[in-house]
Amino acid sequence: MQSRRQSLIEAVTNVVVGYALAILTQIMVFPWFGLQVSLGDNLAIGALFVMISLLRSYALRRLFERWR
Repeated sequence: MQSRRQSLIEAVTNVVVGYALAILTQIMVFPWFGLQVSLGDNLAIGALFVMISLLRSYALRRLFERWR
C-alpha cells in the first residue's frame, strides 16, 4: 500500500515531467496555429495547468488506494 507521502511524491514527479513536456509542446505547436506567446506566458499557462494536474493526480491516486 502506498502512503500519502509516496502518493504526493509520485504525483509531483508526474506533474513536473508533464509540465516540461507541456512547455516544449506549446513552444512547438502554438506557432502552427498562429499563436505568438512569450516564454513567460508559456510558463504561466503551464503553471496553471500544473496546479490542476497535481490536484487531479493526487486525488486519483488516493481514490485508487482506497479501492485497493
